[in-house]
Order: sequence, then structure tokens, then C-alpha cells
Amino acid sequence: MAETVNTNQFKNGMHIELDGNVWRIVEFQHVKPGKGGAFVRTKLKALGSGAVVDKTFRAGEKFERVRTETKNMQFLYDAGDEVVFMDQDTYEQTALPHATVEDALEFMQPSSSVQMLLVDGKPSGVQLPSSVELTVSQTDPGVKGDTVTNVTKPATLETGAVVQVPMFVNTGDRIKVDPREKRYISRA
Repeated sequence: MAETVNTNQFKNGMHIELDGNVWRIVEFQHVKPGKGGAFVRTKLKALGSGAVVDKTFRAGEKFERVRTETKNMQFLYDAGDEVVFMDQDTYEQTALPHATVEDALEFMQPSSSVQMLLVDGKPSGVQLPSSVELTVSQTDPGVKGDTVTNVTKPATLETGAVVQVPMFVNTGDRIKVDPREKRYISRA
């Protein structure tokens, strides 16, 4: 008996079955308009094709939940059209298409540990930790007196990712970043 979930139980990263395909919930938003029934606006990514679609569902609609498991892998290198990982227990190498890990790639360093997502035993993507520590490779210097609340500037990290950081962060600083939301957390 497959587990069913309704729209009230949606979480980012959850996998559901829709029209015979497996979809990952990238983001969702519950909407309660003043008139009419509540609904859920979602952005779904197809695991097979990598296509991203926007779908709207009525509140309380039910779907089959797809069970997933994770395995600790080490990121080895980006080969251009595919990205290569190694199982830390068996030393077996697995390659994923570049498009499936493109979002996470800008926060991964070679030899870093990631969790590979397996759907029905087949690799389908990677999950990064909730925070990663990276060095700022380039950012503009903060201007003295420019300390108004929440003023940010772009900073390029050692992996090539660009995130908004507070004015006091300088080139060479190690910072903690949330790779899922692509945002600055704190100094490391």
C-alpha cells in the first residue's frame, strides 16, 4: 500500500507521483483567497526529464508519495555533460547528468561529501547539507558609514556561486551559506 499525502503535508524536496511520473516539489505556497476555496501553487521538477513546471492544486488534494533514500557520496569532478560521484563505502563511481545537479554544483567543492538521492534504487539527484562553509573570493569593499539595516552586496565564493552578503564581509573571509536558499547565514 503506497502512502498518500495531501497538499497540506507538502514539503520542499518531497517526491510525489503525478500523471505516472515522479516529481520533486521544488517550492510551494498555500494561497487562501478572500473568495473561493484555498489552493496550493507549486513548482515541480520531473526526475526523468528535469523539466520544471508550475502547477496549482486544490487544498486537500491527495497524491501518491514516492519513497526515496539517501546514500553518502563524495563529489569527485564535473566532466562537462555529467558529474561524477564516488560511494564512500564501496568506492563505486556513479555519474549523474549535469542538468540534474546544476543548482547544487555551485556549492560543491571537489572531495566534499554529499547525499545522493535514490528513487527506486536509481540515482536521481543530490542533497546538500543545510549549510556549507566557503571562502569569499571576490567582493567589493564595504563603504564606511553604509551601515543601514540589512544592506547587502554580492560576493563571489570560491566555487563560483554568487550570494548576497552583509557589508562587513570582505574578500578572503570564510562564511556559512545555505545552499538550498542561496543565502548568507554567518561568518564561519
